[in-house]
Amino acid sequence: MAAVAVEGFAELATRLVTARASAADPRQAVADVAAAYVRFAEQRPALYDAMFTLAVDLPFASSDVPTDLARGFAELAETVRPFAGDGDLEVLTETFWSGLHGLVTLMRSDRLRREGHDRRLAVLVGRFSR
Repeated sequence: MAAVAVEGFAELATRLVTARASAADPRQAVADVAAAYVRFAEQRPALYDAMFTLAVDLPFASSDVPTDLARGFAELAETVRPFAGDGDLEVLTETFWSGLHGLVTLMRSDRLRREGHDRRLAVLVGRFSR
């Protein structure tokens, strides 16, 4: 399961890199990266679960984190960096990621209405791209 999860993190990181690199400006990058994250979760639900829901023996939030996990987190950090100011970039990145993951997870489990998803995502993007 861990090997599958690492492959998923590699794919997600690649999608996030592409989304950020093709954005016209930092604000658009936040929107595009958020959309890419959500699309990945929707298009690859079993893989997303292997990465984030199922128990896997992978180190997170440590110096031993696999390269592909670190790449995805680093891409999220670069996306929000222009808006971090003097704040803690790592905490900002973790919060952005948590927001994306929470929206995806709650919508997938029918705890949030699907029809409000775009508005909720726009609110999250707006908060992180000020």
